[in-house]
This record gives sequence, structure tokens and C-alpha cells, in this order.
Amino acid sequence: MYLAMRVSPDHLLAATVVASVAREYGQLEALVDLSQMTVSQMTATSTEESHQQRLHWLAEQVFNWSGLPVVHIRPTAFLDTPRFTTMAARSIQENGTIALPFGTGRTSPVAVDDVARVIATVLRDPAPHIGKVYELTGPRSVDMTELAEEFSRALGRSVSYVSVPLDRWEAQLPKLGMPPHLEQHVATMAQLHRDKCYDRTADGVERVTGIPAQTIEAFVTARRDFYLWAEPRPIAGESAMCSAR
Repeated sequence: MYLAMRVSPDHLLAATVVASVAREYGQLEALVDLSQMTVSQMTATSTEESHQQRLHWLAEQVFNWSGLPVVHIRPTAFLDTPRFTTMAARSIQENGTIALPFGTGRTSPVAVDDVARVIATVLRDPAPHIGKVYELTGPRSVDMTELAEEFSRALGRSVSYVSVPLDRWEAQLPKLGMPPHLEQHVATMAQLHRDKCYDRTADGVERVTGIPAQTIEAFVTARRDFYLWAEPRPIAGESAMCSAR
């Protein structure tokens, strides 16, 4: 069984229901849980994380206590989120910039395709993976200037990073129609980026699949038309898996 949800205040409830039903069923070979990599940095008393990240931490505790054959998949921020796709495409087309409130923070975003490959590999033959935690990132951690440089190489045009004040950026979130729970999660992720909490790398993608995670440049190159000419609308995978990470 594979469990994944969009950002939701009901995440812990859903995880508890799944664990209860799976225990009653009693014949589950594996439960693959899509969690979040920030859980790796959390404790029972930490407070810097978002409400959603806390729910993921608690859900992992429930699954571990349940005695089920669980595998935790913990990706970092997704390359496919609006921050790096629709929002970036819009500002690149308008003025050749990527505007984010990450300051001098670093990040190692991972593509949804790579996360999906890991999950599919585990589901095909779960036995060797039971009880393990796989942390998934892109191949290297970059600051926002380096990220913009990868966009520049992929698109064949100059792209620069503009550091937006966090309070000004957060003030725009209500205009996007986000539910309060999602809004708080997105704002917290921005703060954690500024605090350099996303400066992390892991080899989970290559370790599980045998193929390295995509670079930012490769990801953008494969979507060149989207970033340069298309009307910025959600690309494949963005709405399905990663409204936020």
C-alpha cells in the first residue's frame, strides 16, 4: 500500500485510519508512506516546523508504533512546486528573474519523477526496504544565485535571483486563495529556507533506483518551452503531488 496526501490538516487522522485498517486486515506486505524530509530534523519538542510537518512527524510515530511493515519516503522540497515552476516561469518571462524570499539560504529540490521512481521501485519489491527511511534530494545543494545560473544554462538566457523580503512575500499568499493550513506551511518553508534548514543532500534516489536524481538544469531543460513561452499553468505532477513540501 502507498499513502500520499496533499497538504491537509487531516493528515494525521488519515494516517491513523490507514494504520488501523491495515492492522485489522493483517496481511499487508508493505506500507509506503510519503512523508517529508524536514521530519529528519524534528524532535518531540521542536517548534520551528509548520503544522503540516508536525503532522507528518506524528504520522510516522503512529506507523512505527503500529508494527506494520512500513517504509518512510522523505523528499525535500519538490522542483515541481509553483515556486520553481509557474511562479518562476512568470517572472522569467516578465523580467528574467526568479523572485523568492529565501535570502542566502540553500536548497536541493528533487523532481517528482525521481520521487515516483523511488516509490515504484519499493512497491515492486518491498521486502528489502521494510523498516527503512529514504531521504530524497537533488544531487547538490545550491543557493538561489546558483539556482538561477542553472536556469540560465538550461534556457539559454540570463536569469537572476531577486531576494524578496519575507513579510512582503507572505502578504501575497492570501491572494492565491490558499487555505490557512497550506498558507502557514508555505510561509514556514520560506522561513526555514532563509534559516538554511534546507541546506541538505541525500543519496536516496540513486541508492534505491540506481539512477542519480535530476539536476535543476536537466529539469528546466526538459521544460524549456514552458519557462520561456507558455502561459504559466501547472505542469504535470505539480497539482497531483506537490502543492507544497
